[in-house]
Amino acid sequence: PFDIIEFKAILGRILHARLMRKTATLLHQAVGIATIIGNSPPMIRVKEAIRMAAQVEAAVLITGETGTGKELVARAIHESRPDQNGVFVKVDCGTLSSNLMESELFGYDKGAFTDARSDKKGLVEVASGGTLFLDEIGNLPIELQPKLLRLIEESTFRRVGGLKDIQVKIRILAATNAEIEEQIDRGRFREDLYYRLNVLPI
Repeated sequence: PFDIIEFKAILGRILHARLMRKTATLLHQAVGIATIIGNSPPMIRVKEAIRMAAQVEAAVLITGETGTGKELVARAIHESRPDQNGVFVKVDCGTLSSNLMESELFGYDKGAFTDARSDKKGLVEVASGGTLFLDEIGNLPIELQPKLLRLIEESTFRRVGGLKDIQVKIRILAATNAEIEEQIDRGRFREDLYYRLNVLPI
């Protein structure tokens, strides 16, 4: 036996909570995509792709000429995620040398090199639980590409000079204005990394 009035009240609270969660998710997605201006058929397809990308964990490769809004698309994907509670970390792969890029991305352990007086987290660790946006991925030095590939495949990496693997939960978005296929042909970009990044192309 149970009290039907109390049962209805409990059911009402459950349905209300579900409705509030769904409304919050829809509003959150609307805010992220609202930064993308335009209603032409191609832009509508881009917005649909953003909505789809926000629902899954797969890597996304955003391609387009300079100034077309690749970072806006990346931020919209991050902000449209239903469980979005992590940070958005941008890395410009075209501005740092190979040595600096490795320690910037993956961090380093104390004693890894002369000036490494203490452990330092890299941007990959900072982004854990959120999104890592690799802008101009075509400029990533070839010697760092295996390390990024391992991060995508195993969700683990090792700091510069480190001896232990570090586990992270991270969403990877990448962008480029370069023809990656041409760079693959020239031996400047790993084909296996390209296919790991290009799961959802926009």
